[in-house]
Amino acid sequence: MNEIYLVSSGDLRLSANQKCWEAQAEMEQALQQAVARHGYQIQRAHPFDEQEQHGFISSQRQGIDIFRNIPAEAPVMVAEAVWQYSHHVLAGLSTHRGPILTVANWSGQWPGLVGMLNLNGSLTKAGIRYSSLWSDDFQDDYFDSRLAQWLETGECSHATDHVCPLSQRSLPERAQQLGGQLADELVRDKAIMGVFDEGCMGMFNAIIPDHLLNATGVFKERLSQSALFYEAGRVEEAEADQVRQWLEQRGMTFDTGPNHETDLTDQQIRQQCQMYIAALRIADDFGCDLVGIQYQQGLKDLMPASDLVEGMLNNADRPPVTSREGDQVLFEGEPLVHFNEVDECAGLDGLLTYRVQSSLGQPVESTLHDIRWGGPDASGTTDEYVWVFLISGAAPPAHFIDGWAGAHGMRQPAMYFPNGGSTVRGISRPGEIVWSRIFVENDQLVMDIGRGHVVELPAEETERRWAATTPQWPIMHAVTHGVDREQMMAKHQSNHIQVYYCDSSETADLSMATKAAMAERLGIQVNFCGI
Repeated sequence: MNEIYLVSSGDLRLSANQKCWEAQAEMEQALQQAVARHGYQIQRAHPFDEQEQHGFISSQRQGIDIFRNIPAEAPVMVAEAVWQYSHHVLAGLSTHRGPILTVANWSGQWPGLVGMLNLNGSLTKAGIRYSSLWSDDFQDDYFDSRLAQWLETGECSHATDHVCPLSQRSLPERAQQLGGQLADELVRDKAIMGVFDEGCMGMFNAIIPDHLLNATGVFKERLSQSALFYEAGRVEEAEADQVRQWLEQRGMTFDTGPNHETDLTDQQIRQQCQMYIAALRIADDFGCDLVGIQYQQGLKDLMPASDLVEGMLNNADRPPVTSREGDQVLFEGEPLVHFNEVDECAGLDGLLTYRVQSSLGQPVESTLHDIRWGGPDASGTTDEYVWVFLISGAAPPAHFIDGWAGAHGMRQPAMYFPNGGSTVRGISRPGEIVWSRIFVENDQLVMDIGRGHVVELPAEETERRWAATTPQWPIMHAVTHGVDREQMMAKHQSNHIQVYYCDSSETADLSMATKAAMAERLGIQVNFCGI
């Protein structure tokens, strides 16, 4: 049988599926040609929808129905040129017995590689066997040789010799002692993870099962976004406006206009500031050590985006918020760790980072980014491969060149965010970073961790990279030490990657080792990636 069934998971939002379809159709044509070179043909498992004007699977129900008509033993290719909702296809793939290949284009535009990495992390967590491939044009030798391998055997492989389990390495004594101490304190004293509705955008890989999370000393407080909406509505406008005044006094600028549908309006910013105050007060009510806001899909039809809120929460230097009674400043002088898109794996990682960095006297701000794209530096400033890490709305301004003065608020794209809202856009400053990702595999928590640095690129090159991705969002020009493109894509188990800065290479090494020791003591399997 030389027939390959192709499925393409899409967004839940019709506007996104329609706008992104052209890129998906172009990718599928290239895949058809690539498969034909090896004597196979692709059979699309679901047709183009003339009424909706796209050919994506746009719901979990639709995905389940489509997989009923795919022969159980047939090879299936999941082709992604866009951001996609993994649960649209996860149910069908979970019982499929034939070979599975996830494929992404190499483009920052929508982007497929981000969607594929999320699906890969979800498949890994679910225990579903799969192979994975990616390419700029689907004609290069790396892609073509592995495609041939998958077509012939049902599997293809990649080199992962950059990965070294912690069990095969020794850590500095200081890191072992401090990491163990911090872990023991967390298990003894425990922490509360406030979850404003679970499961953003079908990210199955972003949900930590309670029995695994509780073993680390962290317990979920399941909160409702409806409560956040209600509490935000109780915040006086004058109090919210004081938050904006604080931001502007620190140097943040906003690109505003009068039209709600297309512009960032003053009212959108005011509502975001109300949400910021409400989030801190609810976190205080429940004694939360960290919080995550789903936003999509729950709040998108009610309020502006939560990104300005998240950028403020994750920064130690942020607008002060008092209790409802006004008798105390909440979480004064520290961030309230926030995990974007309610990614609980990023949340646990951020909590560990905060404890480690505080103990070492290092910068405490951390954030997740999408592994959005990457490539050579077109300006020639560096010969290193430079990743585009690009979070979907806000990073802590402590990460930016010029801090708050380097932060710029722009309207979230209407395609995804009908009620707009300000992003916290900026360029990450050069410096030493630690990166990591916690994920679930074989019903166990695992952490991949490594080192890197951020480079400063000329304005023209930065703008080129922004234009190829999403210019409203904050950008980090990251270099991962000892991990190239193929190795990262072969091993990384999420669209998200957690990053934070240290003052020097030496302190970054110590912080990485301490965090690894802490994670291991908590029962998390740790892998060092790269140098």
